[in-house]
Amino acid sequence: MEQDPQPKWEGKVSTVLAKAPADQIWPLLDDFFNLHKWFPSLATCYGIHGTNGEPGCVRYCGGSSIPATDSGTGGDNRPVSWSTERLTAVDHVERSLSYEIVDSNIGFRSYVSTVKVVPQGDDSQDGCVIEWSFNVDPVQGMVLNELVRKYEVGLQQMAKRMEENAVKGLEKLHFLFGFYTFAASFDYFPAYSLKFLLR
Repeated sequence: MEQDPQPKWEGKVSTVLAKAPADQIWPLLDDFFNLHKWFPSLATCYGIHGTNGEPGCVRYCGGSSIPATDSGTGGDNRPVSWSTERLTAVDHVERSLSYEIVDSNIGFRSYVSTVKVVPQGDDSQDGCVIEWSFNVDPVQGMVLNELVRKYEVGLQQMAKRMEENAVKGLEKLHFLFGFYTFAASFDYFPAYSLKFLLR
């Protein structure tokens, strides 16, 4: 007699970035092949198929905090966890993307995830919220609450890095425009030079 399949696990976490508007955070997430720049527990991420940011492209992610289920090993004889992930949908207006795990050694089956950046405030300039939801077949050796907690911690760490980057970028932009305005008032600084400062 066959057992009834277990219901899929579903989880959703979110975090607030009070100092970074959605328009600054979305391009960082849309850079699908470079998640490791922002996700502290991810050792590496790079494209293996297609064009970065376009539906159908595939990335390889290695060294996450999700434990591997195979016998492959890395440093200190710890298993190296990895997954290949396909971008399935991108909506630049709604600032959301969805992806699925194609293959992995972390025990995830039928995994689908959506990440969305939601602007805050009437003028969309009062920071933003990153929402990360997923559904997956039950993962052997893990409980749903534990998995959700890993996502929560990972998202908070990623959001902190992204917000710090955005704040530094704004500070640099304000400085450069202030300097340009000051210099231009003395007819010292040609207008065309501004594009070189912003590089």
